[in-house]
Amino acid sequence: MELGAFSVSLSVDDLGISRAFYADLGFNVVGGDHDHFEIMSNGTTVIGLFNGMFEGNILTFNPGWDHEGKDVESFEDIRAVATSLTEKGHEIASDTTGDSPEGPASFVVIDPDGNQILFDQHR
Repeated sequence: MELGAFSVSLSVDDLGISRAFYADLGFNVVGGDHDHFEIMSNGTTVIGLFNGMFEGNILTFNPGWDHEGKDVESFEDIRAVATSLTEKGHEIASDTTGDSPEGPASFVVIDPDGNQILFDQHR
């Protein structure tokens, strides 16, 4: 199963303070709306800083993207990933994959320890 680009989505209290902290660790802003969220990278490591958008931290996979958020030529559609997980007995906690047979969609599964895992396809 090909899951796409991986990042950690962090719920932060103050976007500016968090941005400065991760900049000190060598991360650079590569995207976001700069009011509610920013995407930062350091080499192939990607983090998202999100203020007021969700609670807790989330592991994120983006089918169809590489670690720079660029489209990859071939990828496993998110609907196939969701189907594979449900066939293996995993419950989908949040799901937009049924809204359209292709294109952007997302779903969340919760791991055995309560961690959220977001699968978020943008194309």
